[in-house]
Amino acid sequence: MSEFTNSSIGVDTNAPDGGFSFDNVHRNNLIQQTSQSGGNPQSGVSNTASNNTNKSILPLATKTGTTIVGLVYKNGIVLGADTRSTNDTTVADKNCEKIHYIAPNIYCCGAGTAADTEKTTELISSQMELLRMNTGDSQSRIVTACTLLKRMLYRYQGYVSAALVLGGCDINGPHLYQIYPHGSTGKLPFTTMGSGSLAAMAVFESDYRDDLEEDEAIKLVQRAILAGVFNDLGSGSNVDTCVIRMDGSVAMDRNGITPNEVAPLRAQVKRSDVLNMREGTTAVLKSTFVKAKSSMGVTLADVSVTAMET
Repeated sequence: MSEFTNSSIGVDTNAPDGGFSFDNVHRNNLIQQTSQSGGNPQSGVSNTASNNTNKSILPLATKTGTTIVGLVYKNGIVLGADTRSTNDTTVADKNCEKIHYIAPNIYCCGAGTAADTEKTTELISSQMELLRMNTGDSQSRIVTACTLLKRMLYRYQGYVSAALVLGGCDINGPHLYQIYPHGSTGKLPFTTMGSGSLAAMAVFESDYRDDLEEDEAIKLVQRAILAGVFNDLGSGSNVDTCVIRMDGSVAMDRNGITPNEVAPLRAQVKRSDVLNMREGTTAVLKSTFVKAKSSMGVTLADVSVTAMET
């Protein structure tokens, strides 16, 4: 029992067993008072030094940015993702890969903390391979991967920041799942996740059909990712797509669209030739050639060896 639920500070121990319980209301008020004033929550007052040293800082959610999408078309699944990785307000990586391998017929897009999405998908991919070896089945089931992922994420109660779009094809057809960091899942014909999900969902809800051809599905996914790239500050750079077909083939298109490519713009910039340093601009005052000590060229005698500090 913590100090915030101790009966000595005002919790009604005679509260009825049935109906709603409001015990946490008193506890939450005490936590808020402690975080604002510092020191003893009962007193509600403290000096400046106590504020600076003992003030409780409540943890805040980390803001992450990504646009990941997926949809089901009549012969398979198309997944898509942007390639921007951010660290607060700084772009940490302009071309990171957010579509992860789970099994030969299953891939997964990840949004959230980069390390969490990568290691979570690596772990489940390893478990899926071991399961195929144990059962002798050559093809994994998408619902199996979804179950393993949701059980792991639920076990960590959301502290593993991995929002996933899982897609693949098995003997039961194409399947697409969205998996939230707390472990809740949904099976949908199309879905988006990440900070750019609203912009991408607007494109899907406008133009998605159940009978899309593969080319139409790829273009729709690319448009959805571009909507996130241009309308969400946490998404950007290039567009990756992955097509998983019912015949077992997979087509990964890395950097299929590069809307922010700067090389053509830089090529158009005309630099003055005056800025180019030609040979002879800097005078050579002296040139010396030192001949090797041995006729065989450089040997170990010409090399000085210093012991490395350990």
